[in-house]
Amino acid sequence: MSVDDEGYLTYVGRTDDVFKASDYKISPFELESVLIEHPAVVEAAIVPAPDPIRAAVPKAYVALVAGYEPTAETALSILQHAKERLAPYLRVRRIEFATLPKTLSGKVRRVELRAREHDTSIEIVDFRYEQFPELRGS
Repeated sequence: MSVDDEGYLTYVGRTDDVFKASDYKISPFELESVLIEHPAVVEAAIVPAPDPIRAAVPKAYVALVAGYEPTAETALSILQHAKERLAPYLRVRRIEFATLPKTLSGKVRRVELRAREHDTSIEIVDFRYEQFPELRGS
């Protein structure tokens, strides 16, 4: 948590979850909070995904509410929702629909998700921001 000059409190999240993307520090908590506001999202976890241009980009692992399908249309809707509520440097650039790995106490095991992003033996099937021309612009 931090306090600015005007006394506003900002919850940043765990420092070990913060990562850099395009030289900006990204706290997963803020992005996850926006994603779970979408009616299709029951749970989300943000991790850095390798990117040849930005070094890393925010990737969302998303568990869907019953009745929603893991389709391109669902991904577009979630990405559009996030785009409207986040600064450009914070935008989620990839989405993978999945059941999130948990600890015995029910916390998301981000360490597994981060490792998955670097495991070349796993075929990653995600939806990418650049796949959707309707997201381009402002």
